[in-house]
Amino acid sequence: MALIATSLVLTSCIDLAPFYQRPAAPVPATFGQAEADQKALTELAWRSFITDQRLQQVIDLSLNNNRDLKVASLTIEKSRALYQVQRADLFPTIAASLSETASKGMASAANNVAGNTAGAATGTAGSSNSSGKISHVYRASVGFSAYELDLFGRIRNLNEQALQTFYADEENRKSTQISLIAEVATAWLTLAADKMRLDIAQQTLHSQQATYDINQKMFDLGVANALTLKQLQTSVDTARVAVATYNLQIQQDVNALNLLAGSAVPAALLPDGKLANVALTTPLPRGVSSETLQQRPDVRAAEHLLQGANANIGALRAAFFPTISLTTTVGTASTELNGLFHSGSSIWTFVPQISVPIFNAGRNRANLTVGEKNQQILLAQYEKTVQTAFREVADVLVQREGLQAQIEAQTSLTDAAAEAFKLADARFKNGIDSYLVVLDAQRTLYTAQQSLVTLQLNDAASQLTLYKTMGGGWH
Repeated sequence: MALIATSLVLTSCIDLAPFYQRPAAPVPATFGQAEADQKALTELAWRSFITDQRLQQVIDLSLNNNRDLKVASLTIEKSRALYQVQRADLFPTIAASLSETASKGMASAANNVAGNTAGAATGTAGSSNSSGKISHVYRASVGFSAYELDLFGRIRNLNEQALQTFYADEENRKSTQISLIAEVATAWLTLAADKMRLDIAQQTLHSQQATYDINQKMFDLGVANALTLKQLQTSVDTARVAVATYNLQIQQDVNALNLLAGSAVPAALLPDGKLANVALTTPLPRGVSSETLQQRPDVRAAEHLLQGANANIGALRAAFFPTISLTTTVGTASTELNGLFHSGSSIWTFVPQISVPIFNAGRNRANLTVGEKNQQILLAQYEKTVQTAFREVADVLVQREGLQAQIEAQTSLTDAAAEAFKLADARFKNGIDSYLVVLDAQRTLYTAQQSLVTLQLNDAASQLTLYKTMGGGWH
């Protein structure tokens, strides 16, 4: 037993895994005006960023029912179980057994059978049996079999790889949640924008239908001409097409939102078609540092996989060294069942075993090469993930830089177009200009209004995108 204790103390003495150090980020240190409190943004809860009560409830619905998020959560549970399976190899598996051996033949044959059975002591098989009678040996024992002493860190490194895989899956779930929140919010905002577009199209149709009805009466009285009436009908039909198109688009938006939410979104939680009421009030930075991006869940997941590959190399290196395993049992044996636990019936076995690799046709070397190349692949993937994160943030920062100026200019253009339409309509009704002038002013106003809605949607969506690409929103 002292030898067992000494062996257990020696366990985990050597670690053959390469020393891990986080790779340098293959991107510039900063982009734009990086601010000092970016960490606070990455840790900002999504409820502090998205404050519309209806949208919050829709997001809650999606977090509870979205199938992609459920898959990510179940993957974490599976990885946790696999880690526990791997971790169990660090400890001996202790089992108890109760057995009976029956034999018929010479006494020596009975003794041989008894000696070859696990947990038996040599020579415990019944009495002399030259007459060929049946003899019985009963055994009760407890012990562990083939427990590997992890002298070179093989099991510990496999355990570390499983742990890093679990961490990576957990970060992937966070990344999935961030993307889901951003997608739900964007879909909800898109529905609001399309409702605004529908409202603009309906107002245009109502205005043009009223003008058409007036001119139809005038035409019937012989006051208006047929050309003007047909021009009015063209504009009315165009507006009707737009209304039908946006009605269809709204239904598709609702379907997309229901899919993301994982169930039908109650009508009371749908937007009312006013983007201005959606509060995304948290000020976002105008720059980013590479250090901040390394806190993104997808970047951290890539790094955990890289660390796992690093540990796997240690396990593969350990395959070149001897493997020491122990099998031991203690118990009792008797030729009579009622004498199984009497004094003098105790038995024990202690079987140390060492296995030294001599020749395996290069298998261990090839496995190590595979592990090293896999580590290099994961390193490249980690660097690509960092570069992708940096580009995503850089793109949205460039986009946001000019959005406010565009919105201000488009708002001014829309106001001017509205005034121009009023003047053109008044001049037409007073017989000063033809309806072509009114039609042109109407089209200009309609296009300006729709473009303004698009820019407002882009502004809100860009805030969501920046929040997502900065790594916030998973808690």
